[in-house]
Amino acid sequence: MTTAELIKKVKKIEIKTRGLSQMLFSGEYHSAFKGRGMSFSEVRNYTFGDDVRNIDWNVTARTGDPFVKVFEEERELTVMLLVDISSSMSFGTKGSTKHNIATELAAVLAFSAIQNNDKVGLILFSDHVELYIPPKKGKKHILRMIREMLFHERSGRKTNLEEALHFFTRVVKKRSICFVLSDFLTEGYDRPLRFAARRHDLIGVRLEDAFEGEVPAAGMIRMQDPETGKRQTLDTSSAFIREKLQAYFQHYKQEFIREFRRAGADVMEIKTHEPYDVSLRKFFKRRMR
Repeated sequence: MTTAELIKKVKKIEIKTRGLSQMLFSGEYHSAFKGRGMSFSEVRNYTFGDDVRNIDWNVTARTGDPFVKVFEEERELTVMLLVDISSSMSFGTKGSTKHNIATELAAVLAFSAIQNNDKVGLILFSDHVELYIPPKKGKKHILRMIREMLFHERSGRKTNLEEALHFFTRVVKKRSICFVLSDFLTEGYDRPLRFAARRHDLIGVRLEDAFEGEVPAAGMIRMQDPETGKRQTLDTSSAFIREKLQAYFQHYKQEFIREFRRAGADVMEIKTHEPYDVSLRKFFKRRMR
């Protein structure tokens, strides 16, 4: 791909996702996520009903009148995007791959964050951490992240969410909002997930292809496991085969929901063959409530 083609593709993603972010989340992003805490703003005269614990005794003693401290929410947040780029994310049967949708989703979230003057960082992972971009602000920074999500050449094929979560908690010390975008066709991430969820506001975003949601009766099909390379021919006209395939995908789906709920983390599910803006809006409204 030439430089001009690369820029054109990044620009296309920017135009689509930035516009969607402005349209959908102009005020909802701000309301859906709390700031880091409360910071001192000013003092004012005490009025009936104020919490006596907020009385500023130094100012009160100096002036002879009761004054209380006024606090305001610290709004600046750090948003981290953990994006799975393993081989299974390249799968897609209806229009777009899971990887492409994950890239668009991450871009929408990143533009929403910088509109709120928040920092955004990125971790790309497969069976190991492939790339880490520390949190920063600004459009130029977001465009770099989009470029990496689109064109980074992975060196691993499998998924190791456990390692990605360990890395995340090591490098990001301050509490952050963390979106994990993956198909979650992996296991063994329960302990680092619980540890990360205690320190951060964690949201799992599961990407599902139409084939994974409902295996069609398409006759004999040649299939390859993208993460192991193993190939086999399956007769999907057989109800038994379809049930076995469905059970395989359902196992990982249920594992994802169970582990994230158990950790106290939030979940969102995105079907790659359906408009994702509907699911995003539902998620933000639910968070606001």
